Amino acid sequence: MRMWNVNPKMMCNQHLLGEHVECHMFVATLNQGKSVKGYLDKGLLEIHNLKKRHDELSKEMKKRGMNHKSKLPWYKKIILGKINSQKNKIELKARCKECK
Repeated sequence: MRMWNVNPKMMCNQHLLGEHVECHMFVATLNQGKSVKGYLDKGLLEIHNLKKRHDELSKEMKKRGMNHKSKLPWYKKIILGKINSQKNKIELKARCKECK
C-alpha cells in the first residue's frame, strides 16, 4: 500500500484506482488500531492528507467516466508522515509506461 501523491491526471487507470482503494485500506487499518509505522517510516503515507488525496483521486476518476460511490470513512486525523512526491513521480514513470 502507498500514497503516490502525484498529480492524478498523470496516472494510468490502474494506478489511479489502486491508490484510491489503498486510501480506503489505510483508513480501515487506522480505524482498527493497527500500526502503520512501516508505511510512515518508508515515506509511503501521510495520514493527515488521506481525505484530501482520496477526494483528488475520486475527482479524476469521475472525469474519466468511472463510477465512484465510496465515501472515505471517518478516521482520526493526525499530522504524521511525509511523502516525497517528486521521487514518487520518477518511480511511477519508471514502473509504468502508461503513466505520463
